[in-house]
Order: sequence, then C-alpha cells, then structure tokens
Amino acid sequence: MRAYVLQHAPFEEPGNILHWLQQQQAETHYCRLYAGDPLPLVDELDLLIVLGGPMSVNDEADYPWLKAEKAFLAQVIAAEKPVVGICLGAQLIAACQGARIYANHSKEIGWFDITAVSATGDVLALPSTIKVFHWHGETFDLPPGAVLLARSEACTNQIFQLGQRVIGLQCHPETTEENARSMVLHCADELIAGSFIQMADEILSATDAQYQQLSQLMTQVLDYLVRK
Repeated sequence: MRAYVLQHAPFEEPGNILHWLQQQQAETHYCRLYAGDPLPLVDELDLLIVLGGPMSVNDEADYPWLKAEKAFLAQVIAAEKPVVGICLGAQLIAACQGARIYANHSKEIGWFDITAVSATGDVLALPSTIKVFHWHGETFDLPPGAVLLARSEACTNQIFQLGQRVIGLQCHPETTEENARSMVLHCADELIAGSFIQMADEILSATDAQYQQLSQLMTQVLDYLVRK
C-alpha cells in the first residue's frame, strides 16, 4: 500500500494513523504543502490522508497551494481512490465537490460527543455515541451525493461519506496525547471561554481510555476505506 499524507502545518501530524499504517506495512509518504512539497501523481497512491490545519479552505490568497490541492483532491476522488479527510481535510473534500465552507455558529474545541445518524446502504457503521476530540471554527454544507453519518451538538456535519471510498471527519479521531498537547501549544490563542470551548487543563486531562476510543474509531474508518 502506497499511502500519501497531505500535511498543512508542522504541528498537525497523523497521530494514531501512523500505527495503523505500520500495521499495514504501508509505504508512507508525506506531502508538506506548507513547505512547498509537490503533490503526488494520482496513479502513485493507494490511500490519501488529508490532515487538518489552522487556515481556512477559503484562504487561497494567503495559501495559493490550496487551489491546486482542491483540484488534486477532485482528481483522486474521481479515480475512486480511498481518501480520508480530517477537519480542514474534510472541508477540502467538501469544497472540491462544490460545497460551501463557512464559519460555524460556535467554535468547537475539546472533547465532545458525536452521535451517529441513521443511514441506509453500504456505509460506515459508527457507535451510537462517542466522545471525540475537536478543534475547528468552520463548517460546511454536505457535498452533492454525500451521506451524513454523525453530528454533534455544536456542529451538524461531523462525519460524511461520499461514495464507497471517501470519508470526511470534521472531528479529530487521529489525536494522540502528543497531538493534543501540540494543538494546545500552537493554538492557545483560540482557547477563549465559549459554550463549546474547553480550556487547556480540561483538554489535556483526557484519559488513556479516551485516546484508545479515538484510535479504534480511526482504525474502523481506515479499515472500511481500504476493504476489498
């Protein structure tokens, strides 16, 4: 398996996804878009992982590579390659399919439940409720043909599936304790009291069991996408 990781900021890393890739004995490549790395060829990849980032999908003037990335994502999706997008990555998937991305009514930062949405057909089966890690201020409309799989109190569109090979995750199931500490360190200016914003101490008090649940969810998503 040739897996490519699109990275938008040095402090947002693949976390527990790395363990899954190692188990698959995958050949893993990083494309650090923030550092000017070129995008891979569509035919070079068997799995695409699109990570989060502090910028907006709409910030093409400040981050010109966003335009090329959206065009690339559209090509990968059209080729029916497995794609998982996390936070900004999910928004990029939605955007490249023509959906609108805009500010959510509230930032959602910290540990909050998501709830599965009933869906028919061959779709990823999720736990009815699970507490996951969030760090986002924007949301998106579902792209045409997408199926909503989960929502949260603060954000309606949390997890969606597009066809059989694409899943977008507004939340961060890739998060490890190290990831959480890195986010708190680099994005502390966003930790301003709000209905769905936890402070650093509460974010970093998560238990091993919480991180294990995230890892299980991320594994479930990846196993589903690469199934034969």
